[in-house]
Amino acid sequence: MALRIEHPLRQDADAIWAVVGDPVRIDWVPGVASCTMDDDVRRFSMAGAGELAERILSRDPERRRLEYSVIQSTPPLKAHRAAIEVIEQAEGCLLIWETEVLPEAVEPFIRRSMEAALAQLETLLGGI
Repeated sequence: MALRIEHPLRQDADAIWAVVGDPVRIDWVPGVASCTMDDDVRRFSMAGAGELAERILSRDPERRRLEYSVIQSTPPLKAHRAAIEVIEQAEGCLLIWETEVLPEAVEPFIRRSMEAALAQLETLLGGI
């Protein structure tokens, strides 16, 4: 299942990237109690979702693009790959968040999580 959210923001792209492009920054992701990094693997402890491990596949500050994949979750996913990209625009920026996930049954949970994170990002940065 493929999800794509295009979310316009009024802040500049560098301000948004400073938050979403930092793999250990968790203050914009609801429900995350803690985060640790070990090389290219970040581990979350999440309320309602348990432990989660993601591999950071690439981080490109020039393109403001971060790609990652869930490698451990409860329940286990068959497949997961996601990318967040922040694109500068004349006024503010556009955040594009794409996720491919299997099984399809988890798609509503993933979409709600993405939307909640974007809402918290807006709150964090002062009502972008």
